[in-house]
Order: sequence, then structure tokens, then C-alpha cells
Amino acid sequence: MLKAFLLIVVGLAGDPEHGKTFQKWGATLAEASVRLGVPPERLVYLVDKPGEEIKGVTGAPTREEIGKAFEKFAKQAGPEDVIFVTLIGHGSFAGGTAKFNLPGPDMSAADFNAMLQKLPTKQVVFVDTSSSSGPFVEGLSGPGRTIVTATRNGAEQYVTLFGGFFVDALTSDAADADKNKRVSVLEAFNYAKAEVARAYESKGLLSTEHALLDDNGDKEGSQAPGVAGKDGKISTDGRVAGILSFGAAGAGLPNDPKLRALYLERQALEREMENLRLLKESMPAEKYQAELERVATALALKAREIRTAEGNK
Repeated sequence: MLKAFLLIVVGLAGDPEHGKTFQKWGATLAEASVRLGVPPERLVYLVDKPGEEIKGVTGAPTREEIGKAFEKFAKQAGPEDVIFVTLIGHGSFAGGTAKFNLPGPDMSAADFNAMLQKLPTKQVVFVDTSSSSGPFVEGLSGPGRTIVTATRNGAEQYVTLFGGFFVDALTSDAADADKNKRVSVLEAFNYAKAEVARAYESKGLLSTEHALLDDNGDKEGSQAPGVAGKDGKISTDGRVAGILSFGAAGAGLPNDPKLRALYLERQALEREMENLRLLKESMPAEKYQAELERVATALALKAREIRTAEGNK
């Protein structure tokens, strides 16, 4: 039976506020891992300075610990299994090289590629949700690899929103476009990309991030996998990503339709609050404060509505 392995790396954040957000994204994915078909023995969860509320962490996000995770998976996984790698945090781009920021030495695509080459699996999904992550497509692209990055190049260096929405896609049923109770990597990518665009538009800001997906090994990511471009040609990216998936989409949500809808509405408001904080430096101070107060009020009202609904059950 095919098995899924998951490595979650929450690296350096740049500042404490971003750090809390990134840690929440990682925690949400880790907490949902069993429902997604990844039991604790097949999960490696590395976090930089986790707070007491962060549970299940298996180590620090250092180059050494990441290497150990790949060595573990190389011993446990078989050829037909799938290994998922998700990087959450900040990235940098200097001297023509993109790196994911870690305590100690940062890691480039070449560093990760050396570790990926040791894996026995035919399929690997590598998701880098950090800023300046675009060059990881060219650096990691190859047969049997599905690469997702939050940006299209190294110059997109601002903090990214993509990771939060990608985690939302995997841990709820919002991205399950074909309603098969599973969320494919392609569905998660398309959902997160659309939500990122909507988030920037709602604040009247130009997007500073453009996600890429590559799964055909040609070292060129697509912003619209499976969709015809201006030249009429349809991207060949997306065929593999449309098949690879996690199971039990939305399994952690209430079964009652009305209560389930309220939970999803609250999740959307929580994500909006996180996005506001990440976009703070890009917004006028007065607008930021007004939006912050509006969303905080809406969250409080939604929490009260959920308590009332649960009390009536």
C-alpha cells in the first residue's frame, strides 16, 4: 500500500510577529497530518524556537536535522511511496543563489537536491512557501518531482502569503474542486494562488508574489498549470500534481453543515488577520489600523456566533 511521508520545516521568520504566523501554519499542517494519511512515525516536524503551545515538534530546523529527516525517509520509504516536503519561513536571494533561511547555515536548492537524490521514491513533492523561492524550480526540477514555489523568481523578496493558503487548502475542503474528499497538489496550488491574488486585491495592493508549479521536469515553472497561455499553448505542468493528493479533506471540521460553514468563515477571517500583519509594511498606517479593527471585530462576532450554535446543538 502506498505510503505518504511528510517533512515540515518552519525556518527563520525575520521578526517575532511573522514567526508566530509561520509557526501557526506549520502547526496546522502537522496537527492535520494523521487525517491526511501521515501517521506520527512518517512525520518529521522541525521548528525554530517553538512556543509551549506548539506540539509534536521533532527537532530544530537546521541543515543537520533536515539531513537526518531525509536519511530516515530514505530507509523507510519504498519506490511507490510519496515524500512531501514543505518549507515555511523566509527566503533570500543573493549572488544569483536563492536560499531558505535557517538557524545556522541556510540551504540552497543545490543543498536540498543532494538530499533528494538519496530518496528511493519515484515521486517527491517539494513546496517552498518562502520569499525568493522561485529559483528552486530550476534547481530541483526533474523526473518524478513536483516543485511548488511561492514566487516566480528571486527578486520577489517580500514576505509571502502563499503558505497560509496552501495549508488551508490541504487541511479543509475548500480546495476540493472535484469533491472527491481528497485535495491534490494541483488543487491546493490553484486555490492558494487564487486566494493570494484576492488578498492583495482586497487591500488595493499590487501582488509581490506569483507562485509557480513544475511537475514535468523541464526546469520551468508555470503560473497557470494546465491552462492555455497567450500563445494558445497549454502548459504541460499539472498532470502529475493533479493526481498526487492528501486524503480526508476537511476531516477536522464539524459534520453539521451550518456549524461547518461558521468554522470555515472563522478560518477565513483568521487568515485575513494574518495576511494583514504580513502586509503591514506595504499599507498606509491608517488603512492598516482600520482594517485590523474591522477584522478583529468580525472575528469576535463570529466566535460568539459559533458558541451560540454549539450551545444549541
